[in-house]
Order: sequence, then structure tokens, then C-alpha cells
Amino acid sequence: RIGSATSLSSAVVNSRLQELVKLFRERTEKVKEKLTDPDVTSDDESPATSPAKPAPVAAPAPAPGGEPAGDKPGGDEHYCEMLCCAFEYRPWLDRLKSYRFPSSIDPLTNLMYVLWLFFVVMAWNWNCWLIPVRWAFPYQTPANIHCWLLMDYLCDLVYLLDILVFQARLQFVRGGDIITDKKAMKENYLRSQRFKMDMVCLLPLDVFYFKVGVNPLLRFPRCLKYMAFFEFNNRLEAILSKAYIYRVIRTTAYLLYSLHVNSCLYYWASAYEGLGSTTWVYDGEGNSYIRCYYWAVKTLITIGGLPDPKTLFEIVFQLLNYFTGVFAFSVMIGQMRDVVGAATAGQTYYRSCMDSTIKYMNFYRIPKTVQNRVKTWYEYTWHSQGMLDESELLVQLPDKMRLDIAIDVNYNIVSKVALFQGCDRQMIFDMLKRLRSVVYLPSDYVCKKGEIGREMYIIQAGQVQVLGGPDGKTVLVTLKAGSVFGEISLLAAGGGNRRTANVIAHGFANLFILDKKDLNEILVHYPESQKLLRRKAKKMLRNDNKPRDEKGAPGDPLIIPPKADTPKLFQAALAAAGRAGGKGPLAQLRWRLKELKAMQA
Repeated sequence: RIGSATSLSSAVVNSRLQELVKLFRERTEKVKEKLTDPDVTSDDESPATSPAKPAPVAAPAPAPGGEPAGDKPGGDEHYCEMLCCAFEYRPWLDRLKSYRFPSSIDPLTNLMYVLWLFFVVMAWNWNCWLIPVRWAFPYQTPANIHCWLLMDYLCDLVYLLDILVFQARLQFVRGGDIITDKKAMKENYLRSQRFKMDMVCLLPLDVFYFKVGVNPLLRFPRCLKYMAFFEFNNRLEAILSKAYIYRVIRTTAYLLYSLHVNSCLYYWASAYEGLGSTTWVYDGEGNSYIRCYYWAVKTLITIGGLPDPKTLFEIVFQLLNYFTGVFAFSVMIGQMRDVVGAATAGQTYYRSCMDSTIKYMNFYRIPKTVQNRVKTWYEYTWHSQGMLDESELLVQLPDKMRLDIAIDVNYNIVSKVALFQGCDRQMIFDMLKRLRSVVYLPSDYVCKKGEIGREMYIIQAGQVQVLGGPDGKTVLVTLKAGSVFGEISLLAAGGGNRRTANVIAHGFANLFILDKKDLNEILVHYPESQKLLRRKAKKMLRNDNKPRDEKGAPGDPLIIPPKADTPKLFQAALAAAGRAGGKGPLAQLRWRLKELKAMQA
């Protein structure tokens, strides 16, 4: 036990001494670099700011019962002094009470405003769909008139709140400035066309109910609030990831509404002529709305198979229906084609590019193996990132927005590269905009040994393998997402611009590439960062070229270096002194050497 404890402590001391030797060697190398290169600074990276000390927090006061207030979970219970009992605390109720309506609303980004527009559009749809039904069909009766009026005035309340609360608080742009002043926003709304249409929508024609009765046609001005509908469409399409689905639903609703209005007109014409008076009019049997809607579908789509009109009124009505049906149906088909075409525009572009490439390869009789790899690249690139070239999408954006997108996508990866740590932050931002994405297929060579290195690679997704060994096929290491390789070749430090190993893609790999030309153009504007990068590249290259032990790793520093061999003449003198058996200096030295050999063993 004593021996094992002694050996353990010796191992700890030995490892600590090795660490100290390593630190002293690094410090010596830094001093040498500083002496040889006067531009070298003391630290590679800018010093990190020390975290601020937290302010002292007062101890919580004890509760009335004597317990410290910190033991109770804050906000869980509420004590009522009058009833002398505790109730469960509801924080959402306090948040609701403390909520204050915003003084100004951004109509482009505020989701609450989009939600409010949804309620306004629902009220508008109630009027547009049910006013014709109540006017034509006998669904509004004295027994249920109070329900219809209740819903009508709820919709009017929504219209009124939209005018008084929301529209008067909408921000607007004037001279490039976003105006948030209450008075200016109200004046802008009062001068707009939207305010005039909103006033027309709320014309109080309901007062004529006392003279002509509850006639739904008096509420027709409520259908003129169409501006809110189109604004809601624009805002909703801006926040949906697949807006074409909503466009298809909206176009289908247009068609259904036109059929709905036509069915109401047909029932009105039948009632005007007399239900069942001729073979053309509705005979009054079955569900009146379903039967009339069926007739409207056959008329507007011009299917045919309808009875011939008998009277002049019926003939004129049928002719107008046919003309309107042909026009409306052609418009709907054209709009649906545009919606579907816009939704599949990217897929169409992908297919055209792939077809052109296949035609080119067939013309020049490219081998089938190469053609299959090209097809695989097209398919994987399209399905993984939804486009063939990301730069085509970003080139339309201004420089500031491209930088924001590049920071969100690539900054977390590039900031972890040891070569760029401590460099100017703006230089990193400029470098992010120069990165380009490339997809490699399985077993594709990313770079080959001996070629001139002109790019640095950052693995975005997938894995790559570094090959080496006598045959060049031994996997030395597998690099995963977030790894970086080829960074020393960018600076061509100490002849390190040639690749030292083969790198192949292990499966599909998405890599970011930074060209040497782009980096040099950036470093012209950042001389301090250029010096730092070159110094780091020299250091990394020198560490790679250090002698390694037989396992491939750099040899560990020895605390006691091996002693040089004893000269042969001196060994002969020691042997003679031993045979003579003397007690002179040589005999004592010979005994001391034996002890040292035993300790070294």
C-alpha cells in the first residue's frame, strides 16, 4: 500500500512537471517570435472583458408567520386577510389587467393586427355571403329575426372598432421616416381612401327598417369593406411558408361565391315568375338552396342539359347567365393556372436545368456512370436546399440583408475556427459574405495530395475522411459537421500551400468554401488581422512539422533527459580501480555511477 501510494504521488508530480516544462517551452517560443518579428503582440486574442460583479441583493424579509419569504414560491398563492385563507394565484389575470394597448401599430410585422384583420374579414364575409341569401330565399322569418339582427350588429361593432381603435393607430412612412405620432397617424387615416370607404360601409340605412321592414338589401354597403380583405391577404401571405396553398383556397372561394350569387338570383327569378309556373323555374320541391346551387353550377360552367326558357324574361336571364358564366369561368381558370404556375416555378426551373444537362451529356456521349452522378447531384442538391444555387436568391437582396442572413447561417461555425479567433469582427463578417456552398457526392475527392491549395473548407453537413498511409487509402481521421480543414493553405505560410493528404466525402457532404483570392481581397483592409493570421499559420505549420514518436504523436517532454554514454577510456580506468579494490576518488565515483544506473532503471 505504501509503495502504491508513493508511485501514485510520483506519477502526479511527474505529470505536473511535464505540464510546467510544456508551458516554459511555449513561453520561450513566444519570446523568440517576439525577438525575430517586431510586429508580434503579447497576446493573440483581444482580452475578454471581465464579468461584472452582481449587485448585492438584500435578504428577503420574513413572512408574517415567521418563515423566510424566500422559501415560498413567489406568485403561487394569494393571502386574503378578510377570509383568513390563501387562494391560488393567477399571474395571467394580473398580466391582463396591466396590459396597455399600443399607441402605434406596425401594419407590416404586428401579428396582433393580422389577427384583428381576420375578425374584420370574417364580419365582411358574413355580410357578403348572407345578405344575398336573406334577400332571395325565405330564410329570414319573424321567428328568427332577432338572431339575424344580433349577428348584424356584432359585425357593425367590429367595423366600428376597426375605425376607432386600429386604423387610427397604424404607422406610415413619410419622407423615409416611420411616423408614430398619434395626431399624425389619425390625420393620415382621415385623408386616406380607406377612411372614405369605411364611412360608406357604416351608413345608417337601418333606420329605414321602421318604414320598409327588415330588408337585408339595406345592409349592402357593408360589403364595400373589401380593402380590409385584400390587406389581410397580403399580410397572411407574407407570414405563411406555403402561401400558394392559401392562394388556391382563395381562388376556389371566388368561384364558389360566384355560384352562390347566381343561385340566389335564380331563386329570385323563379319567385318573380312563380315557383313551378314553367319547366325552367324552380319547382319548389326539396332543399331550395341546394337545388338552385346545382342549377347555377350547370349554367355557369355551361355543362348543358337544362330546360329551355319559355318567357322573354327567362330567355334574357339565361343569356346573361351564359355570358357571365363563360367570362367568370375563364377568369377563374386563368387565375388558378397562375397560382399553380407560381407555386411550381422552382420545380419547373429545376426540371428544365436537368433536362438541358442530360441533353448536353447525351450529345457528347458522356459515360453513363458520369451521367448518373450528375443526376444524383441535381436530385440531392434540389431536395436538400430547395434550389440549385443559393447565390441566385441572395443576389437580389441588399448588402446589409445578405450580411444578416450570412451571420445567422454561418457565423457560429466560422467563429469556432482557431485560425480566425482574435481577428477583427468586421473582417469575419466580410468573409461570411464570400462563402459559397458546394455539395459533394459520396466518394468525391474534395482535395488531393500534392495539389495547390487555394480554398478553405467548412463542413456544414455530412462527413469527410482524410486518407493517408503507404497506399493513400487508410482513413486517418473522419471530420464531422463544424470541422474546418485547408485553412493553412489560404495564407501559403512556409510553403504550406500544397495539400498533404487526400480528403474524400463520406456520404453526401455540404461544404462552405472560401477562396484564397477572396480572403486576400478582404485582408487588404485589415492589416492587423493579416499579421495575426500569418503568425498563427506559421505556428500551426511548425507544430505539424515537429518530430513525432512511433505512435504518430509528438513525444512527451522528459523530466530527466537520458545521460550521455561514459567515454571508453574513463570506463577502463573505473574498471582498473575496481579490480585494485582501492578507496580513492575513482572507486567512489564508480560506486556513485552504479547507484545512478539503478535509479534510472
